[in-house]
Amino acid sequence: MIVKFLRKSETFRGIGYNSGKMEKDKGELMLVSGFGALQGMDNLQPSDYINYLAAVTARSSKIVYPQLHVSISCKGQSHSKQQLTEIAAEWMKGMGYGSQPYIVVFHNDTANAHVHIVSTRIDRSGKKINDSFEKLKAYQVLGRIMAQDPAEQFTKDITEALAYNFSTRPQFAMLMEAKGYRLEMKGADYRLYKFGHMLGKVPLRDVDNRIAGYEKNKPRTSQLRAIVERYRLIHSGEVFPVSRPLPGGTAGPAFTYSSKLSEVLQQKFGLQVLYHGAPGKPPYGFSVIDHKEKMVLKGKELMDIRELISPVAGWTEELQQTELYPPIAGLDEPVTDSSHLDIWLAEPEVMPEPTWTAEAPQDQYDQSGQAPILSALEDLRLDISGDVDDEQILGPTRRRKRKARTNTR
Repeated sequence: MIVKFLRKSETFRGIGYNSGKMEKDKGELMLVSGFGALQGMDNLQPSDYINYLAAVTARSSKIVYPQLHVSISCKGQSHSKQQLTEIAAEWMKGMGYGSQPYIVVFHNDTANAHVHIVSTRIDRSGKKINDSFEKLKAYQVLGRIMAQDPAEQFTKDITEALAYNFSTRPQFAMLMEAKGYRLEMKGADYRLYKFGHMLGKVPLRDVDNRIAGYEKNKPRTSQLRAIVERYRLIHSGEVFPVSRPLPGGTAGPAFTYSSKLSEVLQQKFGLQVLYHGAPGKPPYGFSVIDHKEKMVLKGKELMDIRELISPVAGWTEELQQTELYPPIAGLDEPVTDSSHLDIWLAEPEVMPEPTWTAEAPQDQYDQSGQAPILSALEDLRLDISGDVDDEQILGPTRRRKRKARTNTR
């Protein structure tokens, strides 16, 4: 498995490059993450993504080359497009870009299956995301991801979910869905699916036993009610549909809702707001997963859904840049763990059992079929992988001769 940092750019040329691939049916948009209300719009153009990334980047004028353009490739077709997308999303989290706006595009025109990621190096506060030793870190993060055993991760996810305080079976299902699983109740078990196949079962009695021990945390509920009341005066609670991307870059049918308020609550406090409703109709209810205190609440315990999503009198966009109240000890304590942040993936496809091993690309294998041992310095070269399309379109990473190299980043 290879990570390759592609040519830097003052603008977001990577969007245009990947859009060109999709127009030629050589690429498929797999994931759009962190673009807010933009994800709920139809007939998006490459310029829409570019303008959004540029708006985030404009908060800092110090960085000359803000584009992050990376490819992640595997040996041959050892990993499906869905698996590569999942790996890309986990890699972005590990590199500190999990909350950034970014796209993932699968390319199907080379012998080695690979995905491209395009994002900005500037976060929403105007600070550059730490890129110290990023080429070394890129492989460290990838190594951790590839070392994960799906069965072991499944057991870990179940253990974590059953540690939460919840009062109904659907609330347990929401916890697992937030981790990327699809659930099916059959007989006395929940069957859980990921990567297109079933990873395991959870006995309903285990879920019911946890429900029997449910205890309402009234002090925390009061805190959360105060947080929601405060931040809905600053950030709009009006919902917008969120769609899964379809091949070619068009938006698919709406499958969930989001709002500026829910995004802020999740990023600042680890509060995941899940709206309930049929596609195309206003949500009729909501639930909240409190990842900090490990509890799931019915939305009505905090606020009526109609009040939550209704415009606040006097609310303006300018208020989003203003904190109306000073911090309150014990209440305004942001979370630092971003592992709960949503990643919306394309619908999983049926596929064979995944191969969870890090392998060298096909062009690094000798005639005996053995992969050579690469030194640490060789691992860090930008041109470690030889995907022809990237080299031809974007140019090799080192073309200049007779000139001293300077680091302009």
